Amino acid sequence: MIMPKNIRIDPFVLALIGSVAVAYFLPFLGSSSSPVDLNRISSYGISLIFLFYGLSLNTEAIKNGLKNWRLHVIIQASTFVLFPLLILPFYPLFKNGPYELLWLAFLFMAALPSTVSSSVVLVSMAKGNLPAAIFNASISGIIGIVLTPLWMTPFVQKSNVEFDFTSIYMQLITEIVIPLTLGLLLRKPFGALALKYKRQLDLFDKFVILLIVYKSFVHSFEDNIFTSVSISALLLLVALVIGLFFLMYNLTGWVGKLLKFSEPDRITNQFCGTKKSLIHGTVFSEALFGPTSIIGILLLPLMIYHALQILIISIYATKIREKRMQEILE
Repeated sequence: MIMPKNIRIDPFVLALIGSVAVAYFLPFLGSSSSPVDLNRISSYGISLIFLFYGLSLNTEAIKNGLKNWRLHVIIQASTFVLFPLLILPFYPLFKNGPYELLWLAFLFMAALPSTVSSSVVLVSMAKGNLPAAIFNASISGIIGIVLTPLWMTPFVQKSNVEFDFTSIYMQLITEIVIPLTLGLLLRKPFGALALKYKRQLDLFDKFVILLIVYKSFVHSFEDNIFTSVSISALLLLVALVIGLFFLMYNLTGWVGKLLKFSEPDRITNQFCGTKKSLIHGTVFSEALFGPTSIIGILLLPLMIYHALQILIISIYATKIREKRMQEILE
């Protein structure tokens, strides 16, 4: 694959790699003996992320987006049904085996909501259906609060991972639902301010994610979690993530053609239906599994997928835009 000259590696992807390296070489702040309570700090950070998300939520786009219901149903079905169903058949192969946790990490990634900002930006770049992208990116995170834990519950309860369904939803309500609702209620007086400082709020979101990733990997390295995963298994993991992305991208493209979506709708379906949110992944991992050492492994496929989806869809978006501009010139 030849990469267009104007495609660059997302600095946030480099920051993620850096946070893992810092966790390995400088684990003191995130260790169990650290004087800094990173668990409490990240918990407050999560609540603020969703408070700001509520303030910035485009409710008009959600109202207007309800008209194109077929497209929305397909995107959400791709995100929360098709994606996990691609992972489920492999459960018997990994059940009670040494790599069951890696399979669980793939299911966790598959059950997550779609991204918000990158979906909207890339759909806009490719001249897709932008209102539909805003609608689906916004609603996906809200749906995920309910559906992601429901997908995980049956399999986590069968594993050695501690999982209290009641406390999980209580934590999701206090850290996500209440701040999100508060943000929506405060949209009128503070919504414009949130939009004005959107760039700074995005940086805050990324800082909280990096903090959670750092803390999670420190715990994983402390407990030698990664010693159970060989180099060959990690390489296979990367290959599987790449294969899963292209499978989902082609499936969503095929469904769009089958249902005779317009080209803008097909673009939105593929770009939104294949995305997975690292923000929700880090937040939900904290709520679902608590500050345990396994979170490092649970986030690993998601981090690889996050980098891959931005890179490849950026390339596709650029090619689609260039093709459209050429058609206009001709």
